[in-house]
Parts: sequence; structure tokens; C-alpha cells
Amino acid sequence: MISSKDIQNFFFLGIGGIGMSALARYFYRHGYAVCGYDRTPSALTKELEAEGIPVTYEDDPAIFNSQFSILNSHDTLVVRTPAVPEDSAIYTYLRKHGYDIRKRAEVLGIVTQQKKALCVAGTHGKTTTSTMIAHLMKPVNAFLGGISMNYHTNMLMDKDSEYVVVEADEYDRSFHHLRPYISVVTAVDADHLDIYGTEEAYREAFAYYTGLITGALVMKHGIALKPRLQPGVKCYKYGVLNDPYGEADRSTGGRLELVNGLDFYAENIRVSEGRIVFDFHTPEGVISDIELGVPVWVNIENAVAAMSVAWLVERMKDEGRRTKAGNEWMKDEGDRMREAMASFKGVQRRFNIHVNTPKVAYIDDYAHHPEEIATAIDSIRKVFPARRLIGVFQPHLYTRTRDFADGFRKVLATLDECILLPIYPAREKPIPGVTSEILMERTKEENERMKVVQKSELVEELKRRVAASQEPVVVLTVGAGDIDRMVEPVTEALKIDN
Repeated sequence: MISSKDIQNFFFLGIGGIGMSALARYFYRHGYAVCGYDRTPSALTKELEAEGIPVTYEDDPAIFNSQFSILNSHDTLVVRTPAVPEDSAIYTYLRKHGYDIRKRAEVLGIVTQQKKALCVAGTHGKTTTSTMIAHLMKPVNAFLGGISMNYHTNMLMDKDSEYVVVEADEYDRSFHHLRPYISVVTAVDADHLDIYGTEEAYREAFAYYTGLITGALVMKHGIALKPRLQPGVKCYKYGVLNDPYGEADRSTGGRLELVNGLDFYAENIRVSEGRIVFDFHTPEGVISDIELGVPVWVNIENAVAAMSVAWLVERMKDEGRRTKAGNEWMKDEGDRMREAMASFKGVQRRFNIHVNTPKVAYIDDYAHHPEEIATAIDSIRKVFPARRLIGVFQPHLYTRTRDFADGFRKVLATLDECILLPIYPAREKPIPGVTSEILMERTKEENERMKVVQKSELVEELKRRVAASQEPVVVLTVGAGDIDRMVEPVTEALKIDN
């Protein structure tokens, strides 16, 4: 295994991935020679190349005798992603020639040992919440799971900052390599059962992860997780009160029960004319009138989690700061948080509104789990309550489609109309009998409402359905595969025709 002091070069296998590209940029900006391989060009790989990071798209070991001839096993660390199959020609060559090959999570774990890591774990909301934290904390180091709309990048760097914001990915137990200082856990709804096997094993992985935290845990109220914290690490609960669309906390008793279990929460939520404003409660007082720059209902919860971390960072910095008068400290924090949340522009492919006319709105989101899709649909119903909702879903992975077929069927049935694309396989090979068709209802009426089309047919299918609607519509595209490549043509088609 190569020593960290001997590393001069980094080679990234799958450099075009959102997490891999961020890590590549980090080491490149720290003065290392960085290069990599990816299967196909993308906007991210083109950006890397423009920044000076060479990328090859040929799965051919000959590159190590030509384009990347400076690389050798003595001073080059190879960072890989599971998205690149182990039988690829380059991967096989690197193993055969004795290169030190490590998972991205292992390398990211080293970074979290060098700085105080502010991590966000959970089945849903990781990317938006971590990007909000980075925006609140800037200047800061950050490895984000999406492209920040404020900074147009997935990586922020500040050599003077002692903090690093990290999205803690549970896939393949990657987050077990991290050493969090403060961590959010947003949800533990089962996912990646191809790796974990059971829901119990999935939740156990999160329990183990909480034992790695050294400072504080910020956990969503009510999730099915029993933290396994180290001595001295405190658990804070966060949530949302007074949901005007819900029933759970409308009674005084219900509110008191929730408040008694929460350390941070949103209350007095006001929704009007495309704006969402709420009050943020902390253990030391209330910061009133927080306005969301991206007024989507689910972002209230994400914002509470992010502001909780930012609040704790300031409160945990040093004991000297605690001598400052509470009202004065809270006023300073309140001003800073109000400004940051109002100026937050969101994350690429996280509930982005691309078209919004009286006849049609078009929203794209990364949701690829039944609970995530349900959250996206719920947010749309609240923001556009009088519109017909046409959803387009590209299932991601054969195993996820198989394991959560019932959940997908249930949530897709809440759409007014549904278009399904073929399954995006990513790292997997087909499973007999597992296709997008298994997510369709079997009645004649439902089969007319739901339809499977190829990507090449999507734009025309959407144009036809929007034109046929007798009422205003919202078009929602969701999925974690390559459905993002359809965003531009769908946007242009709906803009032109409406």
C-alpha cells in the first residue's frame, strides 16, 4: 500500500461521477497531478478537462504507455467507483501491475480525518441539505453530491477553513470510512437491498455510522434509528411543526408532544404567492422569518437540518464565544441565516423548475426511491394544487425496481398520468422478468393512464399529453439514470408550445 507522503499522482476510475469529480478537483487544486477515465464524455468531464485534468474515454491499457505514461505504481494512487466494472480492461491492468487501488469513500475518509467533517447521511435529502450547509458555512471545503446552483460546482475549497462538508453515502457501507464531527441523519427508509439484504441490516449500518461521530448527531425526529453514540456525543432532534396540510400536530397536545422531543424545528409556516417563510426554533431562542430561496415544501425540513448544523458549529467553536450575550449572539446568527437561506438557489436536478407558465410547469428531480418520489409529488400538489400532474419516471437499477416494485406502483398511482422509461441499469446486468412494465397497474383503465415509451419518443409523447389536457398541467421528470439528458429537449419543447 502506497504511503501518503509518496503520492504524487491520482488516477480516477470513473472520474465523471459527481462524487469522483469533486475529489479529483480537490487533489488537483492541492497541487497533485490528476487524470482519469470515464466511459463517455459528459458536462462534468468536459469541465474537468477545461480545468486542466486529462480524461480518457478509451478502456484501453495502452493509455499508460502514451497519454498517461508518467503514472507508475510507486507514486500513483488509483481511486475507483463501483460504477466501473471490475472486468474492465483498465481496471484489470492496474491490478495486474500492482497499483494501490482504493474506493472513493476510503480516500474521502482520509480527508475527514484531516478536517472537522460536517456530514449528511440518510436515504433522502443528503445532497440538498449538505449543499445548504456549505452555503451557510462558506468559505468552507465541501464535497457535494450535486452541482450547486449558487457556485456551479460540486466542490468548494478553502484551505484556511477547518471544516469540510461531506455527503455521507450509505451505498456499499461507504460512510463507514468517514470520521464525522457533526452529522445529520435525515431518514433510514430501506434502500440498496442488493447490498444489505434486509431492512434491519440497512438500519444497522446507520447505527454503526453514528458510533463514528465525535461531536454531535442531528437526527430527524421519529425515524427508526437507535444511535450508538460515543461518550460525550449529544443527539439533537429536528423536525417541522404546524404543517398546514397535515393533521398530526394541529391539537395543542400533539404540538406539545412534538416540541418536547425536538431541539430544532420550523413553526409558523407561511405559504403564499410562491413564497415559503417560517420561524426557526433553537435550544436558545427563535430566529424568525426564514425565507426559502427555493420555495419547495420539502426544503423546510432540509433547511432546519442544515441550520441546526451551522448553529451547532458556532456554539461548539470555543467556550469563549458562550460569554457573548445570548440575544446579541442570536441576532448575529439570525441575520446570517436569513441572508443565506434566502439566497440559496438549490442544486441541479433537485426540484428544478424549468418552465412555469399558466398552462404548463415543468419540474425535474433526482428522486429514484418510492419515498423520494412521494415527497416530490406531495410538494407539487402543495405548490400547484389545481394542476393536472403528468409524471415521467426512469427506474434506476433492476434490483431496486424489483425490491421496491410495490412501493413504486403505489406512489406512481397517485399521478394523474404516468410515463415510464426503460430501466437504467447502471452497474447491473438485466434480471429476467424485471422491466418497467412490472410497475404498471394491470387494469385496462390504468394501462391507458400509464405507458412505457423509449427516450426517443418522450418529447412527442409529452407534447401530445399536454396539448390534450383540458386543464393546466405540471410535468415532472424523476430518476437517477440518464433521464437528465432529456431535461433540455423537454424544456425547449414545452416552452415553444406553451
